[in-house]
Order: sequence, then structure tokens, then C-alpha cells
Amino acid sequence: MKQLNQYTLSILAAIIFTSFYNISFFSNVFNIYNFTGKNILFLCSLYIFSIGIILLLLSLVISKYTVKPILVLFFLISSLTGYFMDTFSIPIDHNMIRNVMQTNIKEAFDLFSYDLVLYVLILGILPSLFIIKVKLTPLLFKQSLLYRFTLIILLILIMSLSVVTSSKHYTSFFREHKSLRYYSNPTYWIYSVYQYINKTFNSEPLVLKEIGNDARIITSSTKKNIVIMVVGEALRSDRFGLNDYSKNTTPLLAKENVINFDNFFSCGTSTAYSVPCMFSVYHRDDYTYKKGITTQNVLDVLNKTDQINILWRDNNSDSKGVALRVPYQDFKSKETNTVYDIEARDEGMLVGLDKYIENSKEKNILIVLHQMGNHGPAYYKRYPKKFEKFKPICNSNQLERCTKKEISNTYDNAVLYTDYFLSKVISLLKPYSKKYNTAMLYMSDHGESLGENGIYLHGMPYFIAPQNQKKIAATFWFGKNNEHNTAIDSKCEFSHDNLFSTLLGLFDVKTEVYENDMDMFPKITIKKG
Repeated sequence: MKQLNQYTLSILAAIIFTSFYNISFFSNVFNIYNFTGKNILFLCSLYIFSIGIILLLLSLVISKYTVKPILVLFFLISSLTGYFMDTFSIPIDHNMIRNVMQTNIKEAFDLFSYDLVLYVLILGILPSLFIIKVKLTPLLFKQSLLYRFTLIILLILIMSLSVVTSSKHYTSFFREHKSLRYYSNPTYWIYSVYQYINKTFNSEPLVLKEIGNDARIITSSTKKNIVIMVVGEALRSDRFGLNDYSKNTTPLLAKENVINFDNFFSCGTSTAYSVPCMFSVYHRDDYTYKKGITTQNVLDVLNKTDQINILWRDNNSDSKGVALRVPYQDFKSKETNTVYDIEARDEGMLVGLDKYIENSKEKNILIVLHQMGNHGPAYYKRYPKKFEKFKPICNSNQLERCTKKEISNTYDNAVLYTDYFLSKVISLLKPYSKKYNTAMLYMSDHGESLGENGIYLHGMPYFIAPQNQKKIAATFWFGKNNEHNTAIDSKCEFSHDNLFSTLLGLFDVKTEVYENDMDMFPKITIKKG
């Protein structure tokens, strides 16, 4: 095999990356800039500019000792990111990396497919083998320095020339179409790794900020409260039958006296972000991952009253740090979840709750149930066979191989199972409604894309995410004579930001961190649209 120096090898790698790993990037570019007329020059220059960016990055980090491991790492990771961007139109930002880091084995296996294997084999392993086997031409230190300096200068000149020749196009590209850069591979995932590390890890010791130390329950009622908070998974608003969906996906809830919200928005577009955010004292515009992990949440504040028994049961990945300081039970395995067929079912989390309630007679009760819900892409696994009402279905996790109708039917069948699960929660609470103020709160963590505009699943950056990933299903039920069951305009816009003060209000907790205007059911001021 012919010998190459590390710079020639880097040039070859940059061309390969730009040509074969950026299908999503250039597809999105072509959707905006048609390959005609004046756009042709811009698109050609953009191709050269992309090669230059990758090569400039490589030129800053490679040496004769690092070039091979760096390129092998880039090829392997870029084959994975390329698959998810090309297949699901999912850009890899720092929140998506956090999702990956917090995903369990079962969730990861749902994403496994033959197409993924082909991507990794062709775009990851094969070029990596070439890189490993190629013989590097040794360069003296002065030669290497001259090569590096010359290459960087040439790259700056060529990239500058590319921009100058199509300056108007580049102005709109950088100012008006910033989201396009999310699909550049490998440059954006490298930047996202940096962002993830910067936003996640602190150089200083982690100190938990205490809030609501003045929390206390103030009520004249002799009735205790039992609230079951159900955290849903990936259930978008427009597929909830109560929201005038053409299919009746909520036949059981329709028979209950629920308060349904058809204008409810999530804090984020992924579980790892939304779940800690929705229980946080911070509003979405002010919330960050670091603030979330270094500040107590609403469960901590409720716990400080010493009058509320709190229990978190989880059939999803985990609580994402929310339940670290309250009793937590994992219901994802056969050992803990007695309702198990091909996987642990959400209704298994209800087993034993009667006994838990009976043993908590002297205190208020908050139970949080974290659903598996509509977790994709294997929607067909999310419900027992008897809920397969809508057909034909997509019996695969490779959504791109199914029709939109099949995907839609399978997703809707999973919604049917959530309807059944929530009706069972209500049935569990009803017998306690004479002696307790009973309530069920349900809200999904985020929405889901089902192939609209070629986009699947969720996790897109919030400001460019489609409405389907942000507008979520949410519905509440109150037992008879519950003192908090006041009038409310459910057509008003609400969001995860309202949960913190709403939970405090339901338990009559007075504290400086309570916001009356964020409480969806305040006793004094009723929120109007």
C-alpha cells in the first residue's frame, strides 16, 4: 500500500466525510437552495467550504501519533450519527448526547436495526480498517510544522474565497438558516460533545441548593390528599382522542369527568431534559441542566413538610435525577413488575398501591408513576396484543420502511393502552374519594414526530423542533368533593412550568417559592385565558 503522510491522509478523510457522511446536511441545504442558476456556484463552494472546515479541525489536532486513532474514532462515531440523521432526521446536539448517556440497554436495543449495522460496517469499520493499515510517511519536526502551517494558510484562503464568491448566499445561510449546521457531520457532534461536557460537569464540588425551607402545610380541611402524578412518554397532543382526534384513542377517559388540556407545552423535547425541568423551580426559559442537578425540586420541597409520603415508581429509564432523595422503585424487570409479557407493562406499577395507601393513613400521599408510554421507535412493543385496534401496524423499529398509516396506527394503539392505564389509575383512586381529596395529574414529557417532513421520534433542539414534539397530551381528574376541583379554562395555554406550583397548591403548601399565578388551580385566583 502506498505511503501517505498524516496531512494527505487528513485531506482524503475530509473529502470522504463531506461526500458520504453529510447526506442529511446537503439534503436540507438542497431543500432551501435548489441546484439551479446562481445557487450552483454557492452549493459547489459550500461543498469545498465543508471540506475545509473538517480539514481545518483535523489539522489542529493531528500528529503522526494521533492521526490514526482520531480518524478511526471520527469514522466510527460519524457512521452512527449519520445513520440517525439520515434515517430519523435527528440532529446530534448536547441534549441528544445526554439522552444517549442515560439510555438503558433495553431502550438502546429498540434502536438496533440491520440498516444501522450496514451504516457502521460501510461508513465506520471499513474506512477505519483502511486508516489502520495505511503506512504513514515519517516527517521531520520542521517538515511537519511547515506542512501544518501551509495547510492552515491555504485552507483559510480557499474558504475565504468560497465565501466571497457567494457572499449573499452565505449571509442568508449563516443568519437565516442556522439550523442547517446541526446536520453537519462530524463537526456538529464534536461541538455537541464539548457542549455536553461543559454543561454537565463542574470543576468544583457539586453543592445542592436548598429551596423552600419554609414549606409548611396550611389548611382548615380535615381531609388528607392522595395525588397520583403520571409522567407520560412521547404522547403528542393531536393523537389524544380527547383533543378531537379523528380516531377514538381515549374511549375510557371520555367516560370520566376529566379536565383535558389541548394547549399544553413541554419544557423540552427529550426525557432527559423535560422530566427534571418539569419538576424544577425554574421555568423553561431559565432552566439549564446544571441548575437542575444543583437545585432541589418540588418533591424535595413537599418532603420538607414532613406530612407527605412520596413514592416514585418507574417503568421508563429512570427519574433523571428527580427522585434521588425520595423513595424510588424500579418496575422495568420481571422481578419487580408482575404485569410482564414481551416487556414490563405500565399497569404493573399499580400493583400494591392500595397497601401503600393503607399504610399511610396519617399522612398525605404523592405517588409519581413514570410510564414507558409511547416510547419509540418500537411502538408495537408498547402495548399488549388486545389493544391492537388500529391496523395495519408497523411491526418494526425501522420506521422508514413502514408506511405513514402503519406508523400512525401503531402509535395510536399505544395511546389506547395509556388511556386504559389512566382509567385504571382513576379506578384505584375512586374508593378513597370520600375520605381523601383525590386527584390524578397526567402530562407527557414531550411529543413525537411520526414522519412529518421526514422527521421521526423526538429530541430536536427546541427552537427548531416541530410543534408535534412540543405540544403534549395532558389531562387531570379530581375525585368528588375535592376542594381543588375549581373552575378552570382548559383552553388556556399551560406548560410544564405550571407543575411546580400546582403540586404545592394541591397539598396546600405555603412557601416563598410558590407562585400563585403559576398554580393551575389556585384557591384564591382562578387562572383565566
